[in-house]
Amino acid sequence: MHTSEPTAAQLAAAARTFSLLVPPVRLHLVWLAARGEHDVGTLAAQAGVPIATASQHLAKLRIAGLIKVRRHGRQHFYTVDDPHISTLVDQMFDHVDNR
Repeated sequence: MHTSEPTAAQLAAAARTFSLLVPPVRLHLVWLAARGEHDVGTLAAQAGVPIATASQHLAKLRIAGLIKVRRHGRQHFYTVDDPHISTLVDQMFDHVDNR
């Protein structure tokens, strides 16, 4: 647990991370990728969006470092490899479920 007062840079970085999860589809994609490695077609189908839409969101999440991609031939497989992000998303849903 972070116990010292956050710096302005830390607050800005945290706010940017949270802002990336604002669109429900991005939050859904991160949640799915936190549960295992999936190709873009599977993620798009499970999130209920076109592949092009999922790809655009996944690209932003990847650039921000929230998910990682592994290439195998022409396929791209996405996963969350940061336990902090997985915990954050799970705790967010636990919070919503307990309201």
